[in-house]
Amino acid sequence: MVYERSRTVPRVGVTFTSAQVRNQLRPELDPVEIELLVDTGALFSVVPAGILDALGVMRIDRQQFTLADGSSVSYDVGEVIFVVNGRARTSQVVFGPEGVTPLLGAFTLESLGLMVNPVTRELLPMRLFLARVA
Repeated sequence: MVYERSRTVPRVGVTFTSAQVRNQLRPELDPVEIELLVDTGALFSVVPAGILDALGVMRIDRQQFTLADGSSVSYDVGEVIFVVNGRARTSQVVFGPEGVTPLLGAFTLESLGLMVNPVTRELLPMRLFLARVA
């Protein structure tokens, strides 16, 4: 499913964020700034393959995904550095088809230590806990 962003339609329940995407193996390349739909129901982040190819991101795996309509499709997966709100972490990324809305998925959100406020829909730092086993 592709979400279209329109400035005339309110984005109730939808969160977008700007991010830089960098090739972790080629730091000399300039990052790409993109706008991502924050999708806490998606595990993986998705970026159009053309952007990842332009960054020289290696395809390290191929995964099978089930779409909302129940069909299955395979996409290549790589790893990049996402920079969101000044926080930078590596995360897996799906080489999405051209025209796909880039997604920031749950794995990336958690690795960045970010969460979505369910009321305001804004990205906030997670409250991190450590437990001691006695």
